[in-house]
Amino acid sequence: MSLSLSIVVPFFNEEETIDKLYKQIVAAVAPTGCPFEVIYVNDGSTDLGAMKAQKLVESNTAVSLINFRTNFGKAAALSAGFRRARGDVVITMDADLQDDPAEIPRFLEQIRSGVDVVSGWKQKRHDPLGKTLPSKLFNAVVGRIFGLRLHDYNCGFKAYRRSALVHLNLYGELHRFTPALLHSLGFQVSEIPVTHHPRSHGQSKYGWSRLIKGMIDLFTVLLSTRFRMRPAHLFAYIGLPIAGSGFAALTYLSVLWLIGAGPIGSRPLLFLGIMAVLFGTQMVATGLIAEVIRASRPQEEEKYLVESEYGPTEERIGQSQSGSMIAAKQMPLQPTDRRSA
Repeated sequence: MSLSLSIVVPFFNEEETIDKLYKQIVAAVAPTGCPFEVIYVNDGSTDLGAMKAQKLVESNTAVSLINFRTNFGKAAALSAGFRRARGDVVITMDADLQDDPAEIPRFLEQIRSGVDVVSGWKQKRHDPLGKTLPSKLFNAVVGRIFGLRLHDYNCGFKAYRRSALVHLNLYGELHRFTPALLHSLGFQVSEIPVTHHPRSHGQSKYGWSRLIKGMIDLFTVLLSTRFRMRPAHLFAYIGLPIAGSGFAALTYLSVLWLIGAGPIGSRPLLFLGIMAVLFGTQMVATGLIAEVIRASRPQEEEKYLVESEYGPTEERIGQSQSGSMIAAKQMPLQPTDRRSA
């Protein structure tokens, strides 16, 4: 059965690659006979990337463009692309030409076999050590916590069934955790090795700082998946053992004082015990507050501001006579009303 495709490409200052990437996508998808669309999401670029993407919209009914007013991050850009996507399968890839569109048919094979999410694995990476080492550490930690062992959570080259995407609410750095988020909801996730090219244009936007952000968001993912309906449990798992160790230390010192084994006021263990009790108690209290917030307030989505949108207006992707492009009515090349999402 022919599947319609939506290919979402977020970009930030990648003017040299916009045209080249589209040509590669067309060359890769056309032989499959699948109708498709390409959705470029301009995440506040300051170069000529938005202009080049707009020219593609003017000459190709298969292309859409979403312009952010400023840089809101990759998760927000993907969310905007997902909202506009109309294909049965949504593929995400970076705009820097390191992801190879020729791999798209292999992603489709996995989807057709019944998998809901297919994650790329850059088995042979062409990135600096400052990018690969944080990624390996991140993958090991996330895989261990969620029980989903993937070699490369950070790979932006992924394919999703549309039915799975409706359950995602991305913000911050949560785009890194999409396989874990969907796996926790019962969707089937697989991984395939993909070709990874050296970066020939622009500069990498990732490094050790992203690792720190990712580890912070890991705590958010735990709260929104395994402990979504019981946040107090997560804080209790951390706080109770610490508070318990503090109580044990204070109890030990109290026994020493009662039997006259010497003064305890100058012992470091006394201060460690007090700090442990206070910290552990605060963690448990934070969990209880989280329970109250969860029960009384609905979850809010991340806000981003769309300055303009260009592209087709049809609800569904249609098959053209050539079988490879979208036959859709083109909306006027004028910015839409500014709106937040």
